[in-house]
Amino acid sequence: MSSSKGQFEHGHQPEVQHQKVPGWQTVMDPPPQVDHLPTADGGRELYKAAGKLKGKKAVITGGDSGIGRSIAVLYAMEGADSFIAYLPEEEDDAKETVRLVEEKGAKCYTYATDLKDRENCKKVVEEAVKQMGGIDILVNNHAYQMMVEDIKDLDEDQWVHTFNTNIHPFFYLSKYTLPHMKKGSTIINNASINAYIGRPDLLDYTSTKGAIISFTRGLSNQYVNKGIRVNAVAPGPVWTPLIPATMNDEAMKQFTAPIGRPSQPSEIATCFVFLASNDSSSICGQTLHPNGGTIVSG
Repeated sequence: MSSSKGQFEHGHQPEVQHQKVPGWQTVMDPPPQVDHLPTADGGRELYKAAGKLKGKKAVITGGDSGIGRSIAVLYAMEGADSFIAYLPEEEDDAKETVRLVEEKGAKCYTYATDLKDRENCKKVVEEAVKQMGGIDILVNNHAYQMMVEDIKDLDEDQWVHTFNTNIHPFFYLSKYTLPHMKKGSTIINNASINAYIGRPDLLDYTSTKGAIISFTRGLSNQYVNKGIRVNAVAPGPVWTPLIPATMNDEAMKQFTAPIGRPSQPSEIATCFVFLASNDSSSICGQTLHPNGGTIVSG
């Protein structure tokens, strides 16, 4: 069995393992890093918070596990409460996120639903406002992917399902949330390196991530003069439940980046802290690229 020790060391690569979709963090080996970051010698240290989000209220989709869980935990360390949305079958992971957030001294509200339905997106926003009293940060993070090598084998229903999951809810959630936002609020969309490199075995997923980049730029141009910033993050290979749930053996064996290992969710979540805080006050309509060293343009 693998060990969490050494996940930040050059050459670390998780063993090949598989789960059913959507994947659960509770059974991943090794478990992803949630609140630790690498040291220069390949070790790890606890994230150092500085009160950057004190008093803020965040909605995080896919907040039960992976990058979403780490965002909720780091936000908690920075002083923000969270409202996480997730699929009903991910309840166990969601409970663990709540435990971790509360351990950091913040509140974490939960809502199990399928965001492919626009009415469910509206209910998420309504419930978040009811529970937290407002929304300062919207993190559109949830996603679906499934590997298919050739467009000839890509089922039309999978194409529709991927778009209904990965991009349409970003529109609905943003549309329903913006009336509750004020000057200084932020929307952060989770995109992917695949929008820039055109990964061939994830054609539908890659296409939705490209749409997210364009959506981010257009929405930013609508709201930047109103004091509401919209940005995106485009992670590279990162150890989340999507990997054992959707990748084949060969893809997992090649699951790495130029830094010599896959990233951990905590390393991506720091970008979401930055974009939600006043530290990024002049960044609007842009995309951050925590992808482990792959050079991209755009």
